[in-house]
Amino acid sequence: MSFFITDALAAGAPAAAAAPDPLASLILPIGLVMLFYFFLIRPQSKRHKEHKAMIESLQKGEEVTTTGGILGKVTHVGDSFVSLDIGNDMIIHVQKHAIGAVMPKGTIKDLNKQK
Repeated sequence: MSFFITDALAAGAPAAAAAPDPLASLILPIGLVMLFYFFLIRPQSKRHKEHKAMIESLQKGEEVTTTGGILGKVTHVGDSFVSLDIGNDMIIHVQKHAIGAVMPKGTIKDLNKQK
């Protein structure tokens, strides 16, 4: 008796009875693809569309934060750059895709009151 050969195959059992169903063997790969789509690909594309819509709707006077954490007020919106007033008439220019979020009106005033 060998540990590498099962007794059924060693006794000469027909090999056709041990063949798995080809449709059943596809269930796992298809399930993994669906899992990746619904948990990784779809949410990421949804966030990308929301960020793109937010970037396209930027207007002068809105208060925004950059992905680097800088809070400022939009003074000019160009094709690919945005000018931000970050206080004391200091203006910086950042790329549009670096805008992380639009803040509610009055956020800068509230932060200045806390100082």
